[in-house]
Amino acid sequence: MAGIVKEEKGKIATRDGYGKGLVAAGKENKNVVALDADLSDSTRSEWFKKEFPERFFSMGIAEQNMIGTAAGFALSGKIPYASTFAIFSERAFELVRNVISRNNLNVKIAGSHAGISTGEDGKSAQAIEDIAIYRSLPNMVIIQPCDAIEAEKATLSLLEYKGCSYMRLLRNPLPVIHDIRYKFEIGKGEILTKGKDAVIFATGALLYESLKAADFLKEKGINVYVANIHTIKPLDTKLVIELAKKTDCVITAEDHNIIGGLGSAVAEVLVENYPCRMKRIGLKDVYGESGKPDELYRKYGLDAESIAKEVNKFVGKNK
Repeated sequence: MAGIVKEEKGKIATRDGYGKGLVAAGKENKNVVALDADLSDSTRSEWFKKEFPERFFSMGIAEQNMIGTAAGFALSGKIPYASTFAIFSERAFELVRNVISRNNLNVKIAGSHAGISTGEDGKSAQAIEDIAIYRSLPNMVIIQPCDAIEAEKATLSLLEYKGCSYMRLLRNPLPVIHDIRYKFEIGKGEILTKGKDAVIFATGALLYESLKAADFLKEKGINVYVANIHTIKPLDTKLVIELAKKTDCVITAEDHNIIGGLGSAVAEVLVENYPCRMKRIGLKDVYGESGKPDELYRKYGLDAESIAKEVNKFVGKNK
């Protein structure tokens, strides 16, 4: 499916997909409730509030209280979706650990405005460690959609999943790669392009950049797999090992610290099952800064051209 980026269907933020999916979940199941920490307009949970005001709870700027209340709802048989900004969700980590994760309660946490793509808000608001934090918790499912349709499908998929989860969402619009027929499955990666020289495992906004990079690389005679890893935990280990064996050259791409994120998850699988050459593309243990998202992606090597250059250099050493 090389050239998939040429079929771009417009741009929509993944938080919008979450908002749409949340409303659909509320219509499907009357036990769904939504909680928000005073950011419902930004997280799009206000869309649920407009449809089901009696099932929406604004908790104010009190993330710990929101998580504790969500736990109570779960223990009472409700299905709570609790949202705030990704960076602010970390304020409630101790409660997420000791109440939600430790008891594997059926609470769906959504963290919006993640990564350096949050842009001008600067490094204090750019969550670059949230995947690592939540990935360390037993029982916690971690999802990062690549587009709005995937976010909507993932939100609905979590309705059927019994257990705790964290979904990572972005503020800025992303190109829509999927169509409405797309079937989302927790823990199941997706191959979007095929190649023989390397594989790029990408998540979130970096999937589109990796698809563009694959087109650039094809012009240079380098053909790569690009795989969408929307579920970072549980990771699709079968797919990771399969594509590593086919290429012996693995690259990961994420808008997150390379420590503890997708790159670490893939490396952990490979070191135990199929050690091979690997490169992690992401924030190299640094914070971001204030700036426009596309400028920040260029500066920190997360845009398509930078990814293509890194892969070209890396693959070249393998030939």
